[in-house]
Amino acid sequence: MKRATLALTLLSALSLTTLTACGGDDGSDATTAGKPKATTSQAKEAKEAKEVSPAERLAKLMVTKADVTGYNVEKPDPEYAFATSPDQVTIDKTACVPLALAMNQLPLGDATADLTRNLTKNLSEGSTSITLATYATEGKAEAALTGLEKALDACGKGFTAKAGKNSSTYDSVTAEKPRTAGAPGSVAFASTMTYKGVTHTMHTEAVRNSDTLAVYFAVNGMAIYQHQQSDTKLPAAVLTAQNGKLG
Repeated sequence: MKRATLALTLLSALSLTTLTACGGDDGSDATTAGKPKATTSQAKEAKEAKEVSPAERLAKLMVTKADVTGYNVEKPDPEYAFATSPDQVTIDKTACVPLALAMNQLPLGDATADLTRNLTKNLSEGSTSITLATYATEGKAEAALTGLEKALDACGKGFTAKAGKNSSTYDSVTAEKPRTAGAPGSVAFASTMTYKGVTHTMHTEAVRNSDTLAVYFAVNGMAIYQHQQSDTKLPAAVLTAQNGKLG
């Protein structure tokens, strides 16, 4: 069961010094004398070439093993992904789409770039995934978080998500008090699912900082696979480390 074996997966704005060329004045620098002055378009192209892309920015913001002592930080294995893009996911209740995306390491809303890493310390204790997403348009990150919050009100009695041959039925979704303090916005919830008669509780928290959204999801895939009841909490160390890097 692919769902059961899921083992959870600055903006350095570089300034460009204006290029100028000196003429033949007595005080001119010999190294620039005689060189043509860069045009506005050339300067713009040079600046854009040095700027960090959204994907590169997220890579710099994502935690590494050095940031979280004792945890392995790995790329998710596509083989065990519920879906590889939001448009592959279908929900029996449309309002619940944001919840399904948040619990399956998929970006919320109209993200420009996203990145997921899976953190494990001891598989028997469960795993935590972090999905970072960045948004080019002002207000998009806030809108994505608001959409997630609204979904909580509409999906308390659960829903079913499908993607290809994969299917996950969530029995309930309950809002929780976010553990992240001081962030511009955060939403947290617990969800339950039943597999072969055993109930499993998972925890999710989304935190916004400026135009970046971090979604944390904790689940015990090993317990699900072994038919053992689980209630997997988000590790404080992981939240602290990643929220710290987001600023």
